[in-house]
Amino acid sequence: MTAATLPKITYTSANVDLEQFHSMFDEAVTRVRGASGKEYPMYIDGKAVTTTAELIVDTSPIDTSLLLGTFHTARPEQIDLAVRAARAAASEWAHRSAEERIAPLRRAAELIRERKFELAAIMSVEVGKSRLEAMGDAEESADLIDYYCQQMQDAHGFVREMAKMTPIERNIDVLRPFGVFACIAPFNFPLALSAGMSSAALVAGNTIVYKPAEETPWTGLKLFEVYRDAGIPAGVFNLIQGHGHLMGDAMWRHPGIDGVVFTGSKEVGMRIFAEFSARWTRPCLLELGGKNAAIVMDTADIDMAAEGVMKSAFGLQNQKCSATSRVYVHKSVAKEFVDALVAKTEKIVIGDPSRRDVYFGPVINEQSVTRYERAVAQARAEGTLILGGGRLTKGALSKGNYVSPAIALLPLDSTLFQTELFAPLLAIGEVSSFEEAIEQSNRTEYGLTAGIYSGSDEEVERFFDEIEAGVCYANKRTGATTGAWPGAQAFTGWKGSGSSGKGGCGPYYVMQFMREQSRTTIHAPVKE
Repeated sequence: MTAATLPKITYTSANVDLEQFHSMFDEAVTRVRGASGKEYPMYIDGKAVTTTAELIVDTSPIDTSLLLGTFHTARPEQIDLAVRAARAAASEWAHRSAEERIAPLRRAAELIRERKFELAAIMSVEVGKSRLEAMGDAEESADLIDYYCQQMQDAHGFVREMAKMTPIERNIDVLRPFGVFACIAPFNFPLALSAGMSSAALVAGNTIVYKPAEETPWTGLKLFEVYRDAGIPAGVFNLIQGHGHLMGDAMWRHPGIDGVVFTGSKEVGMRIFAEFSARWTRPCLLELGGKNAAIVMDTADIDMAAEGVMKSAFGLQNQKCSATSRVYVHKSVAKEFVDALVAKTEKIVIGDPSRRDVYFGPVINEQSVTRYERAVAQARAEGTLILGGGRLTKGALSKGNYVSPAIALLPLDSTLFQTELFAPLLAIGEVSSFEEAIEQSNRTEYGLTAGIYSGSDEEVERFFDEIEAGVCYANKRTGATTGAWPGAQAFTGWKGSGSSGKGGCGPYYVMQFMREQSRTTIHAPVKE
């Protein structure tokens, strides 16, 4: 069995022969670790580019002494070069037919499936993802590309015949690309979010200047290689690397950029949104994180709720914008729920997530450890820390950024219910009614995902109608607020979690990378 023919693994299902999967993953991890430590260029207009700027030194959060690679970073002149290359390639790429753009992108999806074990192994050691999380990331990447290609095909290239006002006219409505998009990706889903954002822009006819997160330059390079090997022309997809938001700012502020697609923090995203349209409104597609609530009512299946919350709260160490970070539980079942949740959390295997039995790995960097420790101190001061709360330094864990899964019972006015931490601390508050649970859930400025556990159909329907979030789940054992998949659940942020109200994984995503043009042609009578 080859990688491409092994059945698909998603974030919430693994309908595969796991022995075969783990054997192939073991081999991939060995290859990836053996290939670490090299120096890599950027790629602009299809050409390797090196600079004298400070290199990104990419180390693993599993073991910070493990050098994965060093990566050349862009100065302003390389950003300018990349934008110019994208602009030079834009016209030819935009004037290709939809099918001509779809063909190499479909091939890119095939290549990801062929290379998925290598890609997943890299993400496991570069980010600290468990095996199933990492493979889900790779599989989702391929499915996102195919899904967006299918949107273009189903819409016939977004060309539509319109009504006639007179017999001698022909009216056509078309969606056309904007031009050059800056694509800025986060560390937590370094392949899926990068592939999703970029492929939607590409299939719509735009060209790309792409910056992966500074924590995941190796994964970003691998995406470039996929597109290059699939036949995406030089200049259409340009890879630049850099440190932090300063380099990203220089990228989207370049006058040759026509649109921005960004996944990251609300603070950075809102600054981009506020500053990007100084001359006129330009597309700025943002997914900006969340502070996601799960509601557990007195009619809930408590075992289901505890398992779903545990998986969503502590998968990828809570470093998901969709992760469950707060729970509002009815006071009549609070003790039963907390006891079940603690029992399940205590069984989590912590360690090197590239190993087969490990669920919970390290946080991404030292700053995340510090943020976690501050939140734990606040939880101890304001409420009761039920579980966890420390840095893990025993044995091999001392080499990485390991902390323990933490659960805290807190008063409802604690700011830990409002502040996005991106760290594995789960805040739990007791409520007296469904109405109070909804009110507390909606207090935050974010509105990305939310979940409910209830045996009442009426409560579930009210939850969907009243919750202020774009991605909603009811009674989901495999993850209270996580697990969206292309074509199944659109990933849409409300309020401070997004900018457009139409998200990735959903049916309206590709068209946001295009602008509408009405074309009227008058067919005058032919003169004799």
